[in-house]
Amino acid sequence: MKSGTGKTRWLSDEFANKIDDAVTSRIAGLTGGLPPARILEAYFDWLLNLATAPGRQLQILEALLRSRGELLIALFGKIQPPSEPRFAAPGWQRKPFAWLAQAAAKRDALIDIATAPLPGMDRHNAELVRFYSRLFAEMLSPANFPLTNPEVLAATREQRGRNVLRGAKNAAVDVWLQIRRKPVPPSRRFIVGETVAATPGKVVYSNELIELIQYLPTTKMVHPEPVLIVPAWIMKYYILDLSPQNSLVRWLVGQGHTVFMISWKNPGSEDRHLTMEDYRQLGVLAALDAVNAIVPRRKVHAVGYCVGGTLLSIAAAAMARDGDERVKSVTMFAAQTDFEDAGELKLFIDEMTLHWLDRQMSKKGVLESKQMGVAFSLLRSRDLIWSPIVANYWLGERSDSFDIMAWNADGTRMPHRMHTDYLRDLYLENRLAQGKYRIGGKFVSLGDVRVPLFVVSTVTDHVAPWKSVYKIRNLKRLGETTFVLTTGGHNAGIVSEPGRARRSYRIGSWDQDASFQSAEEWAASADSHEGSWWPAWQIWLAGHSGKKVAPPQIGNAAKNYSVLGNAPGAYVLQR
Repeated sequence: MKSGTGKTRWLSDEFANKIDDAVTSRIAGLTGGLPPARILEAYFDWLLNLATAPGRQLQILEALLRSRGELLIALFGKIQPPSEPRFAAPGWQRKPFAWLAQAAAKRDALIDIATAPLPGMDRHNAELVRFYSRLFAEMLSPANFPLTNPEVLAATREQRGRNVLRGAKNAAVDVWLQIRRKPVPPSRRFIVGETVAATPGKVVYSNELIELIQYLPTTKMVHPEPVLIVPAWIMKYYILDLSPQNSLVRWLVGQGHTVFMISWKNPGSEDRHLTMEDYRQLGVLAALDAVNAIVPRRKVHAVGYCVGGTLLSIAAAAMARDGDERVKSVTMFAAQTDFEDAGELKLFIDEMTLHWLDRQMSKKGVLESKQMGVAFSLLRSRDLIWSPIVANYWLGERSDSFDIMAWNADGTRMPHRMHTDYLRDLYLENRLAQGKYRIGGKFVSLGDVRVPLFVVSTVTDHVAPWKSVYKIRNLKRLGETTFVLTTGGHNAGIVSEPGRARRSYRIGSWDQDASFQSAEEWAASADSHEGSWWPAWQIWLAGHSGKKVAPPQIGNAAKNYSVLGNAPGAYVLQR
């Protein structure tokens, strides 16, 4: 092979790229897809800018000297530990543990001063430096070590070390599962199809990507328009059908709705080629065809959760563009359409990181659920890493007392092509919000969507921050929109059944004639209510539905939608 200078090159570009990809893939497998060079680059940027910021250096020095002096004085006087949940136990109120807790709080405050964005520093680098510095500080918390945690010491005394023995057994089991690369055993209390995902229903359609579940009616009359739910494929659908008392599906059926649920396949390496368009065609549109055949001549209330909601918004925009009027309304739970300020997950999304992730996925064909779990765990390391370590290994406790925890451990994989395109087109390049997203070879715009829209966001959502979800106001300009801001996080705020304590929400609506309001202005003017937002949504759904009728048939064998088996089907059981 000849180079541009006419000299022969023995190493082709293709072969060189294969070597580079193999090395990158190997390192990415060891680092969870996170490139170490990206972290080093961020800290190098911070150090260079800090070196030319003497004012910031003096602030850091002042904060350091002040905190050391206050801690020295506290050694000989009374000290109050920080008012944080991890230091709430009575043991933290006494020395030396109260002093250790106070020292940790002052160290965290010092890190915040040191890593505050510097003028001239790249914004993403500044966010990475702050995130990883806080992550390291959290790792060093006295709550994480047995000799500096009064709760662990007290349990060890009371149980005469039996907690340590149980913890060692738990650790040995976990290490063995890691070595054998086996999944975490299913919860003994929460069994899919028995105690969770147990709302009675039938699988009425199946293809290579989805099963469609139709739930059995529990009321004599039902609203004529069926409800089709498009859950996220990064989680199993039964987050919306947990235990009977907090199942959104069971509650909807009890309110007189005919409910259909998409259950996504847990993809394997053979599915590496699947794209977002496949998820639209084989998922949303195939399910919609089935619902139309089973409940003919009725428009559909379409509901999407998380990335399922994003996909549903894309599908609705394409349908509006193409004159497809089968959808009566669209509801979106914690789903983003503008990804400019898409929350903490964007820490892991830049050109270098996506390249590494792409190389890692190209080897297996999928992104393993464990790797996605690592990203979410890093974002909430206190709750998802360190607290479980203390509970499982130092206190010797194995807890599966919450259905949502058992569901969270039941992860899914994602196809290489789809996940790469999703992260690049939506998160990195924000194509949907800019009118640059193509479906079926043509651009789509949410501005074409005219059907009523009901959007639910949650106050403490770190996956889809509510102000980011609110940006749909800039994109959907026609028809009415109702927006809800509820207490809770990405999952617990959605699974918020009536009767749950300490729940409240704000709700407000607008149409194309309303003046624009910022997220803060909307929140200040929206009506505030105590309790669950579910009844408000049900009133909204009923208001956009016709008079009740007799329940439809289950499946439609005449149109090739025969009953294939009982809910929850086979796909949700894939591990």
